[in-house]
Amino acid sequence: MAAAAIAAAPRRAWRSRICSRPLAVVMGIALVAAAALPLPAVAAYALAWGETPKYPPGFDHFSYVNPDAPKGGTLNLAGYGSFDKLNPFTLRGLPAAGLGVLMFETLAEASDDEPLSMYGLLADDMRLADDELSITFRLNPAARFWNGDPVLAEDVRHSFDTLMSRQAHPRFKQYFGDVARVVVVDERTVRFEFRRRNHELHMIIGMQLPIFSRKWGAGKAFDRVVTDEPITSGPYRIERTDWGKTVSFRRDSGYWGRELNVRRGMFNFDRVVYKYFSDETARLEGFKAGEFDWVYENSARNWVRGHTGKRYASGELIKEELANSNSAGLQGFALNTRRELFADVRVRHALALAMDFEWMKRQIFYGRYERSRSYFTNSDMEATGLPSPAELALLEPFRAKLNPAVFGPVPLPPSTEPPGSLRGNLRQALGLLKEAGWNVADDGVLRNAAGRPFEFEILTYSKGLDRVAAPWARNLHKLGIAARLRVTDPALYQKRIDDFDFDVAVHLYSASQTPGNELIERFTSAAADEKGSDNITGIRDPVVDALVQKVLQSQTRAELVVAARALDRVLRNGWYLVPHFYAPTHPVVYRRGLEHPKTLPLYYSADVWMLKTWLEAR
Repeated sequence: MAAAAIAAAPRRAWRSRICSRPLAVVMGIALVAAAALPLPAVAAYALAWGETPKYPPGFDHFSYVNPDAPKGGTLNLAGYGSFDKLNPFTLRGLPAAGLGVLMFETLAEASDDEPLSMYGLLADDMRLADDELSITFRLNPAARFWNGDPVLAEDVRHSFDTLMSRQAHPRFKQYFGDVARVVVVDERTVRFEFRRRNHELHMIIGMQLPIFSRKWGAGKAFDRVVTDEPITSGPYRIERTDWGKTVSFRRDSGYWGRELNVRRGMFNFDRVVYKYFSDETARLEGFKAGEFDWVYENSARNWVRGHTGKRYASGELIKEELANSNSAGLQGFALNTRRELFADVRVRHALALAMDFEWMKRQIFYGRYERSRSYFTNSDMEATGLPSPAELALLEPFRAKLNPAVFGPVPLPPSTEPPGSLRGNLRQALGLLKEAGWNVADDGVLRNAAGRPFEFEILTYSKGLDRVAAPWARNLHKLGIAARLRVTDPALYQKRIDDFDFDVAVHLYSASQTPGNELIERFTSAAADEKGSDNITGIRDPVVDALVQKVLQSQTRAELVVAARALDRVLRNGWYLVPHFYAPTHPVVYRRGLEHPKTLPLYYSADVWMLKTWLEAR
């Protein structure tokens, strides 16, 4: 999602219109006076793109929850590294885990078994103007912050204005930049007006703008609000903090939304406790010792060899792979093009040729992972083969600015499957490096004309990355390149990433079923120098900027797919990342006694879904 603090779930994007048009909005019960809006609109309990939302007016609960879930028990989870603040919306410091999901609510709730729908949460109806240049929300009169104050339109405007200020994380300005202003219509009605049409902006405002009380921080500058408990409307409050070690939340017995249909069967534990571990080894041993209850296991080695023993054989600890239909996005070694070393696309391509995924899959990953191919891997947004006529129509106006290869077959990650080979890939890499002015000297070191050796640092906070970095570094050594792994603590790592003070880092560009405003922060020139932005590779390409706008301004799903595929082609030909891999399922391990609903959602982040829907079996 947009903000780091609320970003536990996969990002989503939506478009909607009224029922008489191809893109449908299901109507609510009451019509709204047109005078409250710039243009006519209709009240809606839900907004959707392309079809009627799955759940009708007055629905009882989402299908992926147990509506009769018992409440109770304590859920112990693992945090990583440390934390030093309770404000997740500022640039400096590390926020405590769990804050976004457990405490902060939004105006609407996403449905995890629909790619393009949202339902009222803090708002009980939503009205999109016919010109799609504004959306108005009416707040539920029952909505309350934990201090008893009602959630009012002024709180919504305050939340937005605060997040757009210089004191908040700069990524909010990128993400919400097309909001022209926020108008308080009356005590419980607020309107967001947009600078231009954007296929998802009204949905982003509904589902991704965290709402908090004007009283949070007692008037202090927002970047000085560090240890004050957030005054929020969510189901949990902070119970205790042991800074850097443990944070615990307790369920608010007076939570206002517990009987809402979008909350029924959710947030079932009385307490949620995060215990922090310094590294993966400590985390694994802590889990096996019973210090916490559930883990999303992102290490193939740990899954196969670490999670074994008597407690697993007896069923006391359970391993399960959860199916999903998520778009996989792209993970890889991100090359910081702000560094002169990585400014040449031929150099970046050469570095990708040195990664032998097929060997790693056999020797390191136990055959569990698949190769990441695209910025939209495993979705219909992924470019394939030659550009279609519709893609060419978008790309042709930029032909003079594009590498001619963009108009050919889309590049795939280098492979060593026969007839390919690592030797052949390295030979091609040497040719590209020579074209870029790098040659292997008599001492076996790759140097440029000035005699500078080709060497760089791979930055990480996890020692476990060595299993991935070391094989790549060995292959790079054959090219005369020295790549060193630098492991630092999570706080320093995050600061260096935010400041773009690194050569290479592992990065994941997660993907929604419908890409949208997150692309501004990830890939556009405007974000390249914005500290803390997700454009960590430093992409500055006017063609990318233009194609991102094509994605945002698409009017139909077909237009969106074409624009995303065209963008994918340009990005992949830029070789900004050395592509890694992805897991086709969610591998989780948990203690006996925890239980999840039988019906799985289609599109979900495993840890967020767990917090929302799992329970203590009785």
